[in-house]
Parts: sequence; structure tokens; C-alpha cells
Amino acid sequence: MPASRRARWLAGACLGLAGCAALTGAALWADKAYPPPLDVTAGLSRQVLDRDGRLLRAYAARDGRWRLPVTLDQVDSDYLDMLIAYEDKRFYSHHGIDPLAVARAAWQFVAHGGRIVSGGSTLTMQVARLIEPRAERSLTAKLRQAARAIQIERRLSKREILELYLTLAPYGGNLEGVRAASLAWFGREPKKLTLSQSALLVALPQSPETRRPDRHVETAYVARDRVLGRMRAAGLLPDFEVERAGRAKLSAVRKALPDLAPHLADRALDADPLADSVTLTLNADLQQRLEQLAAEQGHRLGRRQSLAMVLADARSGHILASVGSTGFLDSDRFGAIDMTIARRSPGSTLKPFIYGLAFEEALVEPATLIDDAPANFAGYRPRNFDLAYQGEVSIREALQLSLNVPAVRLLDAVSPVRLIGRLKRGGVALDMPEGGAPGLAIGLGGVGISLRDLVQLYTAFPNDGQAVALTDGLGEPAPLDAPILSRNAAWQTADILSGVAAPADAPRLKIAYKTGTSYGYRDAWSVGFDGRHVLGVWVGRADAAPSPGISGIGTAAPILFEAFARAGLAPARLPPRPSGLVVRNRNDLPHALRKFGGEAIFAEHATGPEIVFPPAGARVDLDAGQGRRQPLVLKLQGGSPPYRWIANGVPLKSTTRRPNLAWRPDGPGASNLTVIDANGQAASVSVFIE
Repeated sequence: MPASRRARWLAGACLGLAGCAALTGAALWADKAYPPPLDVTAGLSRQVLDRDGRLLRAYAARDGRWRLPVTLDQVDSDYLDMLIAYEDKRFYSHHGIDPLAVARAAWQFVAHGGRIVSGGSTLTMQVARLIEPRAERSLTAKLRQAARAIQIERRLSKREILELYLTLAPYGGNLEGVRAASLAWFGREPKKLTLSQSALLVALPQSPETRRPDRHVETAYVARDRVLGRMRAAGLLPDFEVERAGRAKLSAVRKALPDLAPHLADRALDADPLADSVTLTLNADLQQRLEQLAAEQGHRLGRRQSLAMVLADARSGHILASVGSTGFLDSDRFGAIDMTIARRSPGSTLKPFIYGLAFEEALVEPATLIDDAPANFAGYRPRNFDLAYQGEVSIREALQLSLNVPAVRLLDAVSPVRLIGRLKRGGVALDMPEGGAPGLAIGLGGVGISLRDLVQLYTAFPNDGQAVALTDGLGEPAPLDAPILSRNAAWQTADILSGVAAPADAPRLKIAYKTGTSYGYRDAWSVGFDGRHVLGVWVGRADAAPSPGISGIGTAAPILFEAFARAGLAPARLPPRPSGLVVRNRNDLPHALRKFGGEAIFAEHATGPEIVFPPAGARVDLDAGQGRRQPLVLKLQGGSPPYRWIANGVPLKSTTRRPNLAWRPDGPGASNLTVIDANGQAASVSVFIE
């Protein structure tokens, strides 16, 4: 080759290489300067999930569309195979553009006189169109999508590209994404689709408005069958499966997306306005069952009466279901108000804690007799719910019958302040009457408490007296360290409540429960528990107006039993009787415990006081660790109150009518304890404190 010709060839080659380099550089610059808008999270629907990741409630995106995030693991594998085989069979081998599909589209374009018949779009190109929607359908638009597809393939994995398509593809109306479509058209998550449903979802994005089954069901059938036929021709589905899927009926009704726990879901997203998704401790199945029950009961209750329920795991404190009203949109009942957190009068539902304190302080035992008769407590005259009196009854009967006068007698003995203090140990602060100290009326509902707090208090019974702080997943509650009741007192109280007869016609369940009705028939309550779960029910009007005729036993208790039955929870036995706790009948009780307030018995038998704990000669270890020492609880029986205690010659405190006293020794060593009753009779023991 002559030198001049060689030189021209080299010059041309250099120019060509320079041009290619320039084009490559320009393409790389453009790729960096104009990246595809791949962040679609801001346009997604916000969602609230249950403990297992199931959808409780979804919220439309800002543009009014239902667009739920989805991963490949949440979608049926048969649907994915059908989608790729129908839309882009070389999806996993191309780099955004399928040359064979482009060639086919070009040939069809020429053969049909410049009219686009098939665009040769890959799934990646469709994603490019979805993230940058354009109205025109032209060659220029296709070239732009192809360029974007190459950019997308450089940045995302095939899995991520497919997930973007499944999140953004249109499925009719304001439904976008396969998850919203599956829930709306079939009422199920896309993880378990039938072949018929999968085929329809493959076909819908091609023409979502003309194929949506709620408006054009016949067209939807044709589109579905076309996909099934293509799968048969490709050898992906056998004939018998295609025929069976082709016979399946399509629903012509669009279903509502899950809308469970609306009160709690709203609070969850309000608490974290930037969160796209919030997970709660609720169980979607349990929530749905109890909401269905609440809706059914709403038709039976008065037109303005509402209903609330809280179901909790007593061991973990997780709230498993929370129903705030009979219906969130029920304006007659003020359904938007969450009555699980509204503070109302609890009626008699706090009585078990009064009895528990009386057991703990050895004032009574279940077999002890107590008078149910008119009484005057410094001007406060409690009356029973039915305005009748039973006379002399056992403590067990008094609690099971929810008698008011015996409960007030015991509260007077243990003191309202002490009861309030114990309830605070359960993490609950009551709403007290304005400007007043705790009085005896709190035992009959003269305070304010929410249903949720009441359920939290009742977790003490399945947990040997230790309440557990409830949580719905929104933050971690502070742990409750001190028990509400001793283990023995908690068991004695729960044992009594487990013997309360079930309401007429209620399912026969092995649960313990207590009811309550507030003053003026404004609130009806029932709280029940087994060895693992606590369920609380409230019935009343959200506006606090009276509802004549409602009651805890007649209105709330039947709902409680039905709710427990529908929940289908695994039966859990109540805690066993603590070792060393003896259940005694009345004849086996000491005279001081045979009847509460029975000073006449004491005088008749002329018994002096007897120190029953600590016994004489006992060695008592009060070391609680970390340099702290526990108090020693001194207990006596017999004698006539008030009592005076003396330790090592020094009076411990002013006289007391209680048969026990917490004493904190000065230090280890021998101590002499003496008690003197009102008649001057005394008893003494010597013990050694370690």
C-alpha cells in the first residue's frame, strides 16, 4: 500500500476511534448527568403490619393510588414464571433491550405501514416507562425508554428490576402493583394465587381499564384465556391445568383492602410521620375475628352504644387485638373515638385487688364470713347493685356475687391509699376525683381508668401477682418491677374468680372473670383471663350518656365469653396453687379469721394474741443483695385490736388494727418481739436476724 494511502487510512481509523471514544464518553457523561429516577418510595402507600408482617391497614399514596411495596418472596412463583414467559422471555439474558424483540417490532412496523403493532418492550423498558410516564406512543418514546432501560440495567439487579415492575404496574382504577391488585381483585396476598388469578394479573397491565373485571368481566376472561393459551403453547402448563384454570370464575366485584385496627393504625403512623411502614404486636387473624364480633354486636346494642375490646398476652405484654369501637365510620356511636384508651368508671372491676390485699394482710381467707348488710362509713353508705343484702356470706361468695358492702368493709381495713399504691405498681395511674384524697368509693368505681390499663392490671393474676406492661409495638414500656399482690393472694383471688358462673347460653370456657357496672349505667365491663391471656370488654356510650339496661354480667360478660371462644386461643391453665398455701374451711380457721370484724368471737373465747410469724427461735435471712435488707413481716392471730408492737423494748409505731406489720431491723443479731392487744394480753418471741 502506498505511503500516502496508508497515512489516510491511519488518519481515518484514528478519527473513527476518536469519534467512538467521544460518543462513549458522551454516553457515560449523559448516564451520570441524567440518571433514571429509581427512588419510588415517596410515592408508595403507607402500611401498618401485624406481628407476622401481614397487612393490617393500608393508606392510599399522596396521588390517591393504592401502591403497596412488594418483594419477589411475597409473590407466587407460578405467576412470576408466567409473567416472564408472556412479557419478556429473555429477561434474564438481555441488558435492557432484547434485539430479537426489537427486530420483530421493526418488521411489524414496516409491514403495517408505519403503525406500531408490538413495541418489543422488555420488562426493563416497561419499568422505564412506569417511572417516567409519558402520554405519547411513538418511536421517539421507545428510543427514550430503551436508553433508560440500559441505564436501569447498569444500576439494578434483575431481581430489583422485577420488583419495581411488580410495584408500579397498573392493574385498573387506582390500583398499582401486583399486591394491591391481588388484594382488591381476589381478596388475598399474591403469595398464593391460583393459575386463573395469575393469568389475569399477567394480562391486566397491557390494558388495565378495558380488562378490569369489575367493569368488563367478559374482556377480562378473554385476556386471561389468551395468557393461559400462550402458556400451554410454550409448554409451561399441561392441558388439564389450563382447562381447569379456564373454567374458574372471576369475581366482578372489587374488594376493599385490609382495614383492620384503624384506631391503633392511625396512632402508629401519627407517632412516626416519616415511616412508610409500621409493625404492631397485633395478630391479624385475631383482630379480624374480634372486629367482626364487634360489628355483629353493634346491631344488637342500642343505636348509640359502642363496644371496645383488648386482648393481650399476659406473659409478653403484647396486645394481640385492639378494637376501639363497633365501627370506625359509625358516626351514631362516635366510632372514631378509641374507647380502649378512654378513661371511664370501672364499676366493680377493681374489687379483686381489694380482696387480694385483704388476703395478703391476713385479714381474711376465702372461707371467712363477712356481713353484707347496710353500713355507714362516716357518711358513705354503699348499696348493692340489686339494692338487696345477703346477710352473712363467705369472702368467696362476696367476691363472686360482687357484693358492694363487703368490698367497702375490706377496703376500709386495707385503706384506699394502699390500694392506689398497689395499682401504681401495675403501671396504672387512676383519674381521681378533683381535689379529693382517695376514698372508699374507689372500690366501687369512683375513679377513672381505661380498658387497656385495666387489662394490664389483670395480667397480675396469670403471673403470680406480677403485672406485665402492655405494648402494641409503639415504643418499649418500662418494666414493672414490684408485684401488685403476693403470689398467694393472687392465686386465692384468681381461684375465686374462676368459680364465677358463666353467663347463660355462653360458651363453656375455663376462664376466670370479673364484671362491673358503673354508676348510672354508663359503662358495662368484663375482664377475663386464663393462664396466658387477658381479654377486656367495655360497653357503653362514647359520649358518657347513661344506657339504661346495660350491665357487666348481662351485657359485657356474654361478649367476653364469645370473644374468647372466637379467638380460638390454645387453652392455658391458671397458675397452680403455691406450695405451702393451705385452703382451709371455716371450721379450720383460727377464731380471728372465722368472721371479719368479729370481735365478739374474740371476747367469747378470751384468746390473747399469738405471733404466728416469725416463730420463736427462727433464724431469718433478710439480705436482698447489693447491700439492701428486706423488711420482716410480723404476723399475729387472735387478740383484740388495736395492737402495739415492741421490738427490743422500743415501740415500733402507733397502734394498728392489722394483724401484720412490716418491721425493718437495725441490723443482724438476736431480737425480742412483743405484741400487746387492747385487753393488755401479750405474746413474745425471740428470733435471730442474719
